[in-house]
Amino acid sequence: MTGEAPDRRRSSARSREALLRAATELFSERGYDRTTIREIGERAGVDAALISRYFGSKALLYVEVLRAEHGDTAPDDLLTEPRLSEVAERAERRGPVPLLRVAVQPSSDQAAQDAARAALQARLVEPLRARFTREGRDQPGLRADVLVASVAGVLLARHSGAFDDLADADLDAIVDVLLEAWGGA
Repeated sequence: MTGEAPDRRRSSARSREALLRAATELFSERGYDRTTIREIGERAGVDAALISRYFGSKALLYVEVLRAEHGDTAPDDLLTEPRLSEVAERAERRGPVPLLRVAVQPSSDQAAQDAARAALQARLVEPLRARFTREGRDQPGLRADVLVASVAGVLLARHSGAFDDLADADLDAIVDVLLEAWGGA
């Protein structure tokens, strides 16, 4: 029996890794909303129910995909053109920031919402808050929250098509307008 436990652990680790890899590919190809748990399981070659076992939910799996892609190091803040472009391009490819939607929309999955909020704070809000604190700006936390919320609003509005010019605009132009609007953030 002791010989079976290491094999089972290795099998579990392989299944978890296969799910993470499949989710990364599918979220990148199709976006969060258009990817089903069943498709992730099929691509991974394992039972989709294992998502719940290893990650808790699709939303928590998405948070883990982000963590795997970006590591634990804090990114540059959104007031840099490369970072804002990266966030906007990812939203363009994958749909409007699933992490943000999980963080802000009412949910029955409190664990997913808490994880999404923590990731949102770490990846987007905290780098801005740190910058504003270093610069001695008033209300660094509020400034960071408002800037992240404005990016989220722009990306969600672009995706919805509610604003014609925004929906039709080149992504680089949107990034330029945001950076210009924030000028003295």
